[in-house]
Amino acid sequence: MTFGEKLKKARVETGYTQEELANILTVSRAAIAKWESGRGMPDVANLKIMAGALNVSVDYLLDDDSLLDLTMTKKAIDLIKYGGDGKLSRLKKIEIKEKIIREEYPEAEIVRLTVTKIENSRREKAADGAIGWFALLLGGIPLFGTQEFGKTLNSLDQQYYLVNEEKKQYFVLLTDEYIISRTMANQISEKKFQIGDREFLAVGKVE
Repeated sequence: MTFGEKLKKARVETGYTQEELANILTVSRAAIAKWESGRGMPDVANLKIMAGALNVSVDYLLDDDSLLDLTMTKKAIDLIKYGGDGKLSRLKKIEIKEKIIREEYPEAEIVRLTVTKIENSRREKAADGAIGWFALLLGGIPLFGTQEFGKTLNSLDQQYYLVNEEKKQYFVLLTDEYIISRTMANQISEKKFQIGDREFLAVGKVE
């Protein structure tokens, strides 16, 4: 049974509609529908809340058929060590991070990922709508989508990768301070996919 099938089964057995479960998690009903259909995965924080609300364990939801394992490694990195003194440009940071991930996985295939969309929670969508209509009432440009745009800008210093190493696949995040790796329970082969509130697109390989 896949994660989505288990999620739907547990939701129905506890008597929640998709809308009710979405309200508990402060996500959209569409996000619940997407997870149940196997087109995405919630993040770890939502998994824990979800498991509690549905009276099941995280282990039950995440077994061999699931997408993202909870096994995580986190290692501090020092960008300055690779780039010399002074302020590093964004492009230089990315170049250094790709050296770091190549050192971490010297023989693996490393696929670059770009974030194409970050979904707002239900609360964020309501606030975003209020901001947009308020700006319109004041005679300005309607600023709908400002929170989603802001979150996308804030994610620019985070680089994501899929790493294929022998029979294992890792989902890797590099910030300016850490390299964080998660083991994939089920390998992703699609060029476009979703994990948590983020939609990713594979855009090339690290040499």
